[in-house]
Amino acid sequence: MSKGKTAKGTAIKPIEMRRCVACRQVRHKSELLRVVKTAEGIALDETGKAAGRGAYLCKSPICAETVCKRRNFDKVLKAKVPAEVYDKIKENILMK
Repeated sequence: MSKGKTAKGTAIKPIEMRRCVACRQVRHKSELLRVVKTAEGIALDETGKAAGRGAYLCKSPICAETVCKRRNFDKVLKAKVPAEVYDKIKENILMK
């Protein structure tokens, strides 16, 4: 039996774990909010499937406040993240 296969030969789907840029905890991809850097610019990725370099954030108010205060996405994505993206993060996490 080869690596990544079950006894019947079907492929095993890997668990998609990602790290939050604020608290550095590893969580399942579905529990995180993704910010993506594409050729068009930087935006919030609602689907989690947009093409481009992505960075992840916990959906907790503490992490949202931390990332907006420290502007962590600027360093991780190696680009100046517009204030509108940070506003959308606050809106998505803090207003819920």
